[in-house]
Amino acid sequence: MVLREICGLQAQLMSAAGLGLRVRSAGLNAGTVRHALNQDRSIVRTWLMRGTLHLVAADDLGWLLSLLGPIFASGSEARHAQLGLDRDLKLRGVDTIRRTLKDTGPLTRYELVDELQRRGIRLDPKSQAPIHLIRFAALQGVLCLGPDRENREPTYVLIDDWIGQPSSPSGEPSLGELARRYFAAYGPATAEDLASWSGLPLSQARSAVALAMPALAELTIRGQSGFLLKGRLPRSRPPAPANPAVRLLPAFDTYLLGYRNRELTIPRPPLRRRLQRGGGWLHPAVIVNGRAVGAWRLAGAGPRQELRIEPFEKLSRAVQAGIEAEARDISRFLDFPLETKIAQPA
Repeated sequence: MVLREICGLQAQLMSAAGLGLRVRSAGLNAGTVRHALNQDRSIVRTWLMRGTLHLVAADDLGWLLSLLGPIFASGSEARHAQLGLDRDLKLRGVDTIRRTLKDTGPLTRYELVDELQRRGIRLDPKSQAPIHLIRFAALQGVLCLGPDRENREPTYVLIDDWIGQPSSPSGEPSLGELARRYFAAYGPATAEDLASWSGLPLSQARSAVALAMPALAELTIRGQSGFLLKGRLPRSRPPAPANPAVRLLPAFDTYLLGYRNRELTIPRPPLRRRLQRGGGWLHPAVIVNGRAVGAWRLAGAGPRQELRIEPFEKLSRAVQAGIEAEARDISRFLDFPLETKIAQPA
Protein backbone atom coordinates (compact mmCIF):
# COMPACT_ATOMS: atom_id res chain seq x y z
CA MET A 1 0.00 0.00 0.00
CA VAL A 2 1.27 3.46 -0.93
CA LEU A 3 0.55 4.98 2.48
CA ARG A 4 2.57 2.30 4.29
CA GLU A 5 5.52 2.85 1.97
CA ILE A 6 5.64 6.62 2.51
CA CYS A 7 4.29 6.56 6.08
CA GLY A 8 1.39 8.89 5.30
CA LEU A 9 0.42 11.98 3.32
CA GLN A 10 -0.38 15.41 4.74
CA ALA A 11 -4.16 15.80 4.59
CA GLN A 12 -5.09 19.36 5.53
CA LEU A 13 -6.92 19.22 2.22
CA MET A 14 -8.35 15.77 1.60
CA SER A 15 -8.55 16.55 -2.11
CA ALA A 16 -4.78 17.17 -2.16
CA ALA A 17 -4.09 13.95 -0.25
CA GLY A 18 -6.13 12.05 -2.83
CA LEU A 19 -4.11 13.58 -5.66
CA GLY A 20 -0.96 12.66 -3.73
CA LEU A 21 -2.09 9.03 -3.84
CA ARG A 22 -2.83 9.35 -7.55
CA VAL A 23 0.67 10.49 -8.44
CA ARG A 24 2.14 7.49 -6.58
CA SER A 25 -0.12 4.80 -7.98
CA ALA A 26 -1.66 3.52 -11.21
CA GLY A 27 -5.38 3.26 -11.85
CA LEU A 28 -6.51 4.59 -8.48
CA ASN A 29 -9.41 7.07 -8.52
CA ALA A 30 -11.05 9.44 -6.07
CA GLY A 31 -13.98 7.08 -5.51
CA THR A 32 -11.63 4.28 -4.48
CA VAL A 33 -9.92 6.59 -1.99
CA ARG A 34 -13.28 7.63 -0.48
CA HIS A 35 -14.32 3.98 -0.23
CA ALA A 36 -11.08 3.04 1.55
CA LEU A 37 -11.58 5.95 3.96
CA ASN A 38 -15.30 5.62 4.72
CA GLN A 39 -16.33 2.03 3.95
CA ASP A 40 -13.27 -0.24 4.15
CA ARG A 41 -11.73 2.10 6.75
CA SER A 42 -8.32 0.80 5.75
CA ILE A 43 -6.97 4.36 5.79
CA VAL A 44 -7.45 6.97 8.52
CA ARG A 45 -7.18 10.76 8.70
CA THR A 46 -5.91 12.33 11.93
CA TRP A 47 -3.16 14.51 13.44
CA LEU A 48 0.28 12.87 13.30
CA MET A 49 3.60 14.00 11.76
CA ARG A 50 4.45 17.61 12.62
CA GLY A 51 1.19 17.70 14.55
CA THR A 52 -0.75 18.19 11.31
CA LEU A 53 -3.53 16.21 9.66
CA HIS A 54 -2.26 13.15 7.80
CA LEU A 55 -3.73 10.25 5.91
CA VAL A 56 -2.19 6.94 7.02
CA ALA A 57 -2.82 3.23 6.77
CA ALA A 58 -5.15 2.15 9.58
CA ASP A 59 -2.65 -0.57 10.53
CA ASP A 60 -0.05 2.12 11.24
CA LEU A 61 -2.23 4.35 13.41
CA GLY A 62 -1.51 2.70 16.75
CA TRP A 63 2.27 2.89 16.75
CA LEU A 64 2.36 6.32 15.14
CA LEU A 65 -0.03 7.73 17.75
CA SER A 66 1.83 6.13 20.64
CA LEU A 67 5.08 7.66 19.39
CA LEU A 68 4.00 11.09 18.16
CA GLY A 69 0.81 11.83 20.11
CA PRO A 70 2.48 12.65 23.47
CA ILE A 71 5.10 14.86 21.77
CA PHE A 72 2.58 17.13 20.06
CA ALA A 73 0.10 17.08 22.93
CA SER A 74 2.73 18.37 25.36
CA GLY A 75 4.15 20.75 22.77
CA SER A 76 0.82 22.59 22.60
CA GLU A 77 0.50 23.33 26.32
CA ALA A 78 1.49 27.01 26.02
CA ARG A 79 -1.08 27.59 23.28
CA HIS A 80 -3.70 25.70 25.30
CA ALA A 81 -3.07 27.97 28.28
CA GLN A 82 -3.61 31.03 26.05
CA LEU A 83 -6.96 29.57 24.99
CA GLY A 84 -8.06 28.81 28.56
CA LEU A 85 -7.63 25.05 28.17
CA ASP A 86 -6.12 24.15 31.53
CA ARG A 87 -5.33 20.57 32.54
CA ASP A 88 -8.65 20.00 34.32
CA LEU A 89 -10.71 21.33 31.41
CA LYS A 90 -8.80 19.19 28.93
CA LEU A 91 -9.25 16.03 30.98
CA ARG A 92 -12.96 16.66 31.46
CA GLY A 93 -13.29 17.72 27.83
CA VAL A 94 -11.67 14.58 26.41
CA ASP A 95 -13.77 12.34 28.68
CA THR A 96 -16.93 14.18 27.60
CA ILE A 97 -15.94 13.94 23.93
CA ARG A 98 -15.47 10.19 24.34
CA ARG A 99 -18.89 9.74 25.96
CA THR A 100 -20.61 12.09 23.52
CA LEU A 101 -19.32 10.39 20.36
CA LYS A 102 -20.13 7.00 21.90
CA ASP A 103 -23.73 8.14 22.28
CA THR A 104 -24.16 10.04 19.01
CA GLY A 105 -21.79 8.68 16.39
CA PRO A 106 -20.18 11.07 13.88
CA LEU A 107 -20.48 14.79 14.65
CA THR A 108 -19.17 17.89 12.94
CA ARG A 109 -17.06 20.36 14.89
CA TYR A 110 -19.98 22.66 15.63
CA GLU A 111 -22.31 19.80 16.53
CA LEU A 112 -19.68 18.45 18.90
CA VAL A 113 -19.16 21.87 20.52
CA ASP A 114 -22.93 22.19 21.05
CA GLU A 115 -23.05 18.74 22.66
CA LEU A 116 -20.07 19.57 24.88
CA GLN A 117 -21.75 22.77 26.06
CA ARG A 118 -24.96 20.88 26.81
CA ARG A 119 -22.88 18.50 28.93
CA GLY A 120 -21.10 21.24 30.86
CA ILE A 121 -17.95 21.85 28.78
CA ARG A 122 -18.25 25.46 27.66
CA LEU A 123 -15.97 26.64 24.87
CA ASP A 124 -16.21 29.77 22.76
CA PRO A 125 -17.27 28.35 19.35
CA LYS A 126 -15.71 31.37 17.60
CA SER A 127 -12.28 30.80 19.16
CA GLN A 128 -9.66 28.15 18.38
CA ALA A 129 -10.26 26.42 21.71
CA PRO A 130 -12.71 23.81 20.30
CA ILE A 131 -10.42 22.59 17.51
CA HIS A 132 -7.46 22.49 19.89
CA LEU A 133 -9.46 20.33 22.32
CA ILE A 134 -10.55 18.07 19.46
CA ARG A 135 -6.95 17.79 18.24
CA PHE A 136 -5.80 17.02 21.81
CA ALA A 137 -8.37 14.21 22.00
CA ALA A 138 -7.08 12.88 18.66
CA LEU A 139 -3.48 12.90 19.90
CA GLN A 140 -4.69 11.00 22.97
CA GLY A 141 -5.98 8.28 20.66
CA VAL A 142 -9.66 9.00 21.34
CA LEU A 143 -10.97 10.22 17.98
CA CYS A 144 -10.11 10.63 14.31
CA LEU A 145 -11.85 12.23 11.36
CA GLY A 146 -14.84 10.36 10.00
CA PRO A 147 -16.94 10.72 6.85
CA ASP A 148 -17.57 14.16 5.37
CA ARG A 149 -21.12 15.47 5.28
CA GLU A 150 -22.70 16.31 1.93
CA ASN A 151 -21.39 19.88 2.22
CA ARG A 152 -17.86 18.42 2.62
CA GLU A 153 -17.75 19.36 6.29
CA PRO A 154 -15.70 16.75 8.17
CA THR A 155 -17.03 14.79 11.11
CA TYR A 156 -15.27 13.22 14.09
CA VAL A 157 -15.67 9.64 15.29
CA LEU A 158 -14.32 7.47 18.08
CA ILE A 159 -11.31 5.49 16.87
CA ASP A 160 -12.53 2.42 18.77
CA ASP A 161 -15.90 2.56 17.00
CA TRP A 162 -14.48 3.45 13.60
CA ILE A 163 -11.60 0.98 13.15
CA GLY A 164 -11.39 -0.84 16.49
CA GLN A 165 -8.68 -0.36 19.06
CA PRO A 166 -5.38 -0.02 17.14
CA SER A 167 -2.37 -1.88 18.45
CA SER A 168 0.03 0.57 20.07
CA PRO A 169 3.52 -0.70 20.79
CA SER A 170 5.57 1.91 22.58
CA GLY A 171 9.20 2.82 23.09
CA GLU A 172 12.28 2.34 21.00
CA PRO A 173 11.00 -0.12 18.37
CA SER A 174 8.47 2.45 17.13
CA LEU A 175 11.13 5.16 17.03
CA GLY A 176 13.43 2.98 14.95
CA GLU A 177 10.57 1.94 12.67
CA LEU A 178 9.72 5.57 11.94
CA ALA A 179 13.32 6.22 10.86
CA ARG A 180 13.45 3.05 8.77
CA ARG A 181 10.22 3.96 6.98
CA TYR A 182 11.37 7.54 6.43
CA PHE A 183 14.74 6.67 4.88
CA ALA A 184 13.14 3.93 2.77
CA ALA A 185 10.85 6.53 1.22
CA TYR A 186 12.96 9.71 1.33
CA GLY A 187 16.58 8.62 1.41
CA PRO A 188 19.20 9.75 0.90
CA ALA A 189 18.37 12.20 3.68
CA THR A 190 19.77 13.39 7.00
CA ALA A 191 18.68 13.17 10.62
CA GLU A 192 17.77 16.86 10.36
CA ASP A 193 15.49 16.03 7.43
CA LEU A 194 13.85 13.29 9.50
CA ALA A 195 13.27 15.76 12.34
CA SER A 196 11.74 18.31 9.96
CA TRP A 197 9.43 15.78 8.30
CA SER A 198 8.29 14.05 11.50
CA GLY A 199 8.30 16.92 13.99
CA LEU A 200 10.51 14.93 16.36
CA PRO A 201 13.05 16.90 18.39
CA LEU A 202 16.45 16.56 16.72
CA SER A 203 17.82 14.54 19.66
CA GLN A 204 15.04 11.96 19.18
CA ALA A 205 15.54 11.96 15.42
CA ARG A 206 19.20 11.09 15.96
CA SER A 207 18.21 8.34 18.39
CA ALA A 208 15.79 7.04 15.76
CA VAL A 209 18.61 6.91 13.19
CA ALA A 210 20.79 4.97 15.62
CA LEU A 211 18.01 2.44 16.22
CA ALA A 212 17.43 2.02 12.49
CA MET A 213 21.14 1.79 11.54
CA PRO A 214 21.16 -1.99 10.96
CA ALA A 215 18.82 -1.36 8.02
CA LEU A 216 20.56 1.77 6.74
CA ALA A 217 23.52 2.65 4.56
CA GLU A 218 25.45 5.84 5.35
CA LEU A 219 26.75 8.35 2.82
CA THR A 220 27.70 12.03 2.72
CA ILE A 221 25.27 14.74 1.60
CA ARG A 222 26.88 18.18 1.28
CA GLY A 223 29.30 17.39 4.07
CA GLN A 224 26.65 15.87 6.36
CA SER A 225 25.96 12.25 7.22
CA GLY A 226 23.01 11.00 5.21
CA PHE A 227 21.21 7.70 5.13
CA LEU A 228 19.12 5.49 2.90
CA LEU A 229 17.86 1.95 3.09
CA LYS A 230 20.50 -0.69 2.38
CA GLY A 231 20.28 -1.95 -1.16
CA ARG A 232 18.84 1.33 -2.49
CA LEU A 233 22.23 2.84 -3.36
CA PRO A 234 22.86 2.12 -7.06
CA ARG A 235 26.16 0.47 -7.88
CA SER A 236 26.54 2.52 -11.05
CA ARG A 237 25.04 5.67 -12.47
CA PRO A 238 21.71 4.77 -14.09
CA PRO A 239 21.26 5.70 -17.76
CA ALA A 240 19.37 8.90 -18.48
CA PRO A 241 15.69 8.19 -19.25
CA ALA A 242 14.56 8.58 -22.83
CA ASN A 243 11.73 10.89 -21.77
CA PRO A 244 11.59 13.32 -18.84
CA ALA A 245 9.72 12.17 -15.73
CA VAL A 246 6.93 14.73 -15.32
CA ARG A 247 4.68 14.82 -12.25
CA LEU A 248 2.00 17.28 -11.16
CA LEU A 249 2.24 17.24 -7.37
CA PRO A 250 -0.70 18.55 -5.33
CA ALA A 251 -0.67 21.11 -2.52
CA PHE A 252 1.25 20.07 0.61
CA ASP A 253 2.90 17.20 -1.23
CA THR A 254 5.16 15.11 0.94
CA TYR A 255 7.92 15.08 -1.71
CA LEU A 256 8.47 18.77 -0.95
CA LEU A 257 7.62 18.54 2.77
CA GLY A 258 9.96 15.63 3.40
CA TYR A 259 13.18 17.60 3.89
CA ARG A 260 14.50 20.43 6.05
CA ASN A 261 14.96 22.72 3.04
CA ARG A 262 13.82 22.58 -0.56
CA GLU A 263 16.80 24.04 -2.41
CA LEU A 264 17.49 20.81 -4.30
CA THR A 265 13.88 20.26 -5.36
CA ILE A 266 12.98 23.95 -5.88
CA PRO A 267 16.33 25.53 -6.85
CA ARG A 268 15.00 28.83 -8.21
CA PRO A 269 14.14 31.40 -5.47
CA PRO A 270 11.30 33.06 -7.47
CA LEU A 271 9.58 29.71 -7.91
CA ARG A 272 10.21 28.88 -4.24
CA ARG A 273 8.42 32.10 -3.29
CA ARG A 274 5.57 31.24 -5.69
CA LEU A 275 5.07 27.79 -4.17
CA GLN A 276 5.60 28.88 -0.55
CA ARG A 277 3.58 32.08 -0.25
CA GLY A 278 3.23 32.09 3.54
CA GLY A 279 0.58 30.91 5.94
CA GLY A 280 1.99 27.39 5.94
CA TRP A 281 0.70 26.70 2.42
CA LEU A 282 2.73 24.74 -0.11
CA HIS A 283 1.11 25.08 -3.52
CA PRO A 284 0.87 22.48 -6.33
CA ALA A 285 4.12 22.03 -8.25
CA VAL A 286 5.19 20.86 -11.70
CA ILE A 287 8.12 18.46 -11.21
CA VAL A 288 10.46 17.37 -14.02
CA ASN A 289 13.11 14.76 -13.21
CA GLY A 290 12.72 15.52 -9.51
CA ARG A 291 13.05 19.32 -9.83
CA ALA A 292 10.26 21.91 -9.67
CA VAL A 293 9.91 23.96 -12.86
CA GLY A 294 6.52 25.60 -12.31
CA ALA A 295 3.23 25.79 -10.47
CA TRP A 296 -0.23 24.58 -11.44
CA ARG A 297 -3.82 24.95 -10.31
CA LEU A 298 -7.35 23.96 -11.13
CA ALA A 299 -9.57 26.88 -12.13
CA GLY A 300 -13.27 27.17 -12.85
CA ALA A 301 -16.19 25.06 -11.68
CA GLY A 302 -18.51 22.37 -12.92
CA PRO A 303 -17.85 20.79 -16.32
CA ARG A 304 -15.62 23.61 -17.59
CA GLN A 305 -12.61 23.33 -15.30
CA GLU A 306 -9.12 24.13 -16.52
CA LEU A 307 -5.73 22.86 -15.41
CA ARG A 308 -3.51 25.92 -15.63
CA ILE A 309 0.27 25.51 -15.80
CA GLU A 310 2.49 28.43 -14.73
CA PRO A 311 6.05 27.53 -15.83
CA PHE A 312 9.13 29.36 -14.61
CA GLU A 313 11.28 28.24 -17.55
CA LYS A 314 10.75 27.25 -21.15
CA LEU A 315 9.25 23.78 -21.37
CA SER A 316 10.39 21.37 -24.04
CA ARG A 317 7.87 19.54 -26.19
CA ALA A 318 8.64 16.35 -24.27
CA VAL A 319 7.87 18.06 -20.95
CA GLN A 320 4.65 19.54 -22.36
CA ALA A 321 3.65 16.06 -23.53
CA GLY A 322 4.33 14.78 -20.01
CA ILE A 323 2.15 17.53 -18.55
CA GLU A 324 -0.67 16.61 -20.93
CA ALA A 325 -0.39 12.96 -19.86
CA GLU A 326 -0.55 13.96 -16.20
CA ALA A 327 -3.55 16.21 -16.89
CA ARG A 328 -5.38 13.31 -18.55
CA ASP A 329 -4.68 11.13 -15.53
CA ILE A 330 -5.92 13.82 -13.11
CA SER A 331 -9.08 14.07 -15.23
CA ARG A 332 -9.50 10.29 -15.00
CA PHE A 333 -8.86 10.32 -11.24
CA LEU A 334 -11.39 13.10 -10.58
CA ASP A 335 -13.83 11.79 -13.21
CA PHE A 336 -14.47 15.08 -14.95
CA PRO A 337 -12.98 16.67 -18.11
CA LEU A 338 -10.13 19.15 -17.88
CA GLU A 339 -8.70 21.51 -20.45
CA THR A 340 -4.98 22.16 -20.07
CA LYS A 341 -3.61 25.66 -20.54
CA ILE A 342 0.14 26.32 -20.37
CA ALA A 343 1.08 29.96 -19.79
CA GLN A 344 4.26 31.66 -20.94
CA PRO A 345 7.22 31.30 -18.53
CA ALA A 346 7.17 33.79 -15.67
